[in-house]
Amino acid sequence: MENVKKEKTMGWEIAANVEATKGTIWERLVPEAGMLKAMVWGVVVFFILFLVGIWLAGNPFEATVRMPSKFVVDNGLTGNQWSIIWSVVLAAAFFEFMDASAGMGFGTALTPLLLVMGFDPKQIVPVVMIQQGAAGLVGTFLHREFENVEWKFSPMSETIKLSLIIAGTGVLFNTLSVVGVYKIFNVGKVWIQLYVAVLLLGMGLASLLHAKKTRPYKPGKMVFWAALAGFNKGVGGGGYGPVVTIGGLMAGVPVKSMMAVTALCEGTVSTLSVVTWLVLLGSGTTIDYILLPSFMLATMFSAVAAPYMTRVFPEKIWQFVVPAYCLCLTAYSFYKTIPAVMKHLAL
Repeated sequence: MENVKKEKTMGWEIAANVEATKGTIWERLVPEAGMLKAMVWGVVVFFILFLVGIWLAGNPFEATVRMPSKFVVDNGLTGNQWSIIWSVVLAAAFFEFMDASAGMGFGTALTPLLLVMGFDPKQIVPVVMIQQGAAGLVGTFLHREFENVEWKFSPMSETIKLSLIIAGTGVLFNTLSVVGVYKIFNVGKVWIQLYVAVLLLGMGLASLLHAKKTRPYKPGKMVFWAALAGFNKGVGGGGYGPVVTIGGLMAGVPVKSMMAVTALCEGTVSTLSVVTWLVLLGSGTTIDYILLPSFMLATMFSAVAAPYMTRVFPEKIWQFVVPAYCLCLTAYSFYKTIPAVMKHLAL
């Protein structure tokens, strides 16, 4: 009886029940009325944040300045000038869809791409935090509405317990990394790029090992992965989703529910990281929000559609897609990073 009771409060039974009762992709593709309503609310939230992004991109405060990065100078976006950067919108829309559906990819892939395009880390990392905070928390709501996960507080489900472990540890190490890297040590962006790329390689190899094994559920393993992920998030705005998601799979969490847990934890860590950045503003640190409108425009629909696709496609497909996508991110990150590292070392 104890095993039955425990199984009922895990939080990931609902996704298995959906697949059992609606056995085909086409059956799961037809949305219910409540799901359509949830989608509309998600779009509304991101539209409001898009308007806020437009306001912040105009540098309304003393601590918001247009940084003379290579992209800004080359495109004449000096002073308070800004524009929707459509190449960024397209890239961000794709990576956000993959991030929200596969649990990784937005900051991890987009950060090195934007660095190569000529943006400054302080134009990227704070904005990634804002976007991931909003996308993660909205995604938490949508994953529940789309029946990918169940959040229970009485009795507390295992998904809630796991989220508390991951988010609590992640917030601590995220704060330490933001303060250490950007305030105390002022680490160069080329080394941030290399660190994230090497980390992805490690997680890609770990995902290969996981794909060959079925592991029992061991939540204690997530403390290490959560600490590493939180540190990564503060360092480069990325490297959180791959570590938490792959780490969760190695800890024995089903794929669909792990994506939802990742969304909740990343949303929490990113939101509190934004608070850390705001505190740093008071000590002379400046931020450039030029990318925020483009990010929010890209997120408006992709972050809503992705959790629904998690519902539609079966668990066994995501068991292949998640590690395969992690390896693709690894190759992509090294492709963008190695030339910059070689150039830096040559100097």
